Amino acid sequence: MIFGRPGSGKSTFAHDLHKITGLPLHHLDKHFFTRNWVERDKQEFLDIQQSIVDTDSWIIDGNSIKSLEMRYAKADLVLCLNFPRWICLYRVLKRILFPNTKINDRAEGCKDSLSWKLLEYMWTFDQRVEKPIAYLRKKYPNIKFEKITNDRTLRKVKLAFVNGEFSR
Repeated sequence: MIFGRPGSGKSTFAHDLHKITGLPLHHLDKHFFTRNWVERDKQEFLDIQQSIVDTDSWIIDGNSIKSLEMRYAKADLVLCLNFPRWICLYRVLKRILFPNTKINDRAEGCKDSLSWKLLEYMWTFDQRVEKPIAYLRKKYPNIKFEKITNDRTLRKVKLAFVNGEFSR
């Protein structure tokens, strides 16, 4: 399971892990939104997530803090990408200007853009997830949790997957 600050590289890293492991990849934004950034019905979105986590193996990329426990409880490994805000802002702008067409993480008609809502979410991410993560880490102490705050650590985690160190 991969979640983190917008612009931290979740989708790119999830795509890389999918290619390394062959595990099915699910981007939550693709399920949360329908065409043109219209939010899906909440229960339908929860049902979609439940059907994914009920399968044997998966990679899920996305935040959805309200349903974080659903994914966390069934994960073998939780990766929290929490890069500095200025790096994430740069990456969001880069993604808008130079989209990576190999990563299909959005519903149809959902083009990336910069909005006040996104900036606010990016800036307040730590405050939003601090208590839920502390709670989940305490409730599920046997689930491996990795907080990744820089590219060097991200490369180490990726190499661990390449070397089979995170296999089930």
